[in-house]
Amino acid sequence: MARRCELTGKEVQFGHNVSHSMRATNRRFEPNVQSVRFKSELLDRYVRLKVAARTIRTVQKKGGLDGYLLGTDDRKLMPAGLKLKAQIKKKLSGPRKAAE
Repeated sequence: MARRCELTGKEVQFGHNVSHSMRATNRRFEPNVQSVRFKSELLDRYVRLKVAARTIRTVQKKGGLDGYLLGTDDRKLMPAGLKLKAQIKKKLSGPRKAAE
C-alpha cells in the first residue's frame, strides 16, 4: 500500500541524511497520512479516506469536504477526489426533468 494522500497526491519524497563529515546517506521523507472519516453534507454520508494531516487542515478551513472538493481545481485532485467531486456535482444539479 502506497503512503499517498487520496485527495492531494502527496507521497514519499527522497533526500539525504548529511553527517558532520558531509557523508550523505539516503533517507525517505514519509507524509503524515491518516485514515479519517469526512462528513459530506450534500451526499448525506460519511466518506473514509487516507489523507495527509495538512490536507485535513485545509478541508476544515474550506468548510468541510464538500467545500474543499468544489473549490479545488480538478488538476490538483487524485482519482478518489475526482470521483467524489463528480458525485457532489451530480447531486447539486438535482433531478433531471423528462423532455416534454
